[in-house]
Amino acid sequence: MWTQRLMWIAWPAFLVAGAIEMLVFAMVDPQDLHWFGQPVGMSRTGVYTLAFFVFWAFTMASSALTTLLSLSPFELNRCPVVDEERPEDCRKKPSCT
Repeated sequence: MWTQRLMWIAWPAFLVAGAIEMLVFAMVDPQDLHWFGQPVGMSRTGVYTLAFFVFWAFTMASSALTTLLSLSPFELNRCPVVDEERPEDCRKKPSCT
C-alpha cells in the first residue's frame, strides 16, 4: 500500500515538475541568472537539472501533504502493533482495535 501511495506522490509531481521546468525556462535564460549578485557558475544543463529536482521536491511535498490529508482517522490512529504484542494500556484504547 505504501508503494502505491509513493507512486501517487512521485509520478504526478514528476509530470508537474517537467511542465514547470518548460514554462520557467521558456522565459528565463540560465546564463542570465545571478545568485547574491554573482553569476551562477553552472552550465545551462546544470541549471536545468538542479531546477528540475527543486521543482520536483516542492511538488512532491505538495502531493505528500495532499495524500496525508486524504487519510481517514482510522488509518492515522490505528495501532501498528499486532494484538498479542500490544501493551495492556493500548488494548483499552478504541484506536488500537
